[in-house]
Amino acid sequence: MPKPFSKQFRLSITKALGDQLAEELANLTPAPLTKSNLEKLEHQAHTEGLGSKSGVYQLYRQPPGATEHKLVYVGKADNSLPFRLGKHHTKISGRTEISLDQIYFKCLYVAEDFSAVAPEKLLIKKHKQDGGVPWNANGFGNNDPGRNRDRTTLKKNHFDVLYPIDLNRRVHGISPGETTLASLLNETKEALPYNFRYKSANAHTTVPVSVPSNPMTGHDVLALISRHLPEDWQIAALMGYVIMYPDKREDYPSAFRYYRGSDVLESAPTLQPPGKIQDESDEDSPMED
Repeated sequence: MPKPFSKQFRLSITKALGDQLAEELANLTPAPLTKSNLEKLEHQAHTEGLGSKSGVYQLYRQPPGATEHKLVYVGKADNSLPFRLGKHHTKISGRTEISLDQIYFKCLYVAEDFSAVAPEKLLIKKHKQDGGVPWNANGFGNNDPGRNRDRTTLKKNHFDVLYPIDLNRRVHGISPGETTLASLLNETKEALPYNFRYKSANAHTTVPVSVPSNPMTGHDVLALISRHLPEDWQIAALMGYVIMYPDKREDYPSAFRYYRGSDVLESAPTLQPPGKIQDESDEDSPMED
């Protein structure tokens, strides 16, 4: 049959942008996710006079014994790449079954007027065609998922299940000496390398607390706080974050430890079979309750 003499041409600007972003990132060498490298990234933005620090980035993992960096996550930073990557640095430092020396990154500063076309989604789409990015759509997003998801039963392949928070990690930034429960809660929220969400109460303002001078772990701090809470309050350590509410000893599917007054109770989380997981937003907008 003769070939047609005409056809419709569709120009895909987004595909071209996604291909170019992927090509530019492919030409970069993964760097260890260290504070030193993040400081260099901040310095680069300053010396080059970038009007915006927004951009896209890719995280890689190189497990012990492996020779290659495996792409695990694609993300964006609407405001500051160094800040966003710093949040990931903190998050991974507070997890078990993984360590920061396994994590590498690449990134591109992208003009903020490109944010409307969601460049990170273009990269995710392209990489999924090449085998996927396992931490995307798998619960890795930094945001606190909010009170409505505290009772969610996690899947076995969720990021928080694979890499639970480390309550035995030493906590820095807690001031020793006499203080109030409200002050200790504020310091703890800032010091822990994982989200600590709690309901504020007027009673917290005046309750006196003696903070020991010896180094404390996350477990030590949470146990200390728990001993100064009213009877109907509890602290629940979920697999990805910690919550504190006056919820009258309610159990949570993903909790592995409860702090109830002077009692510390271990729990076996309830899990679902592996499957597709809806990722939290990659925006820098913390949830509070």
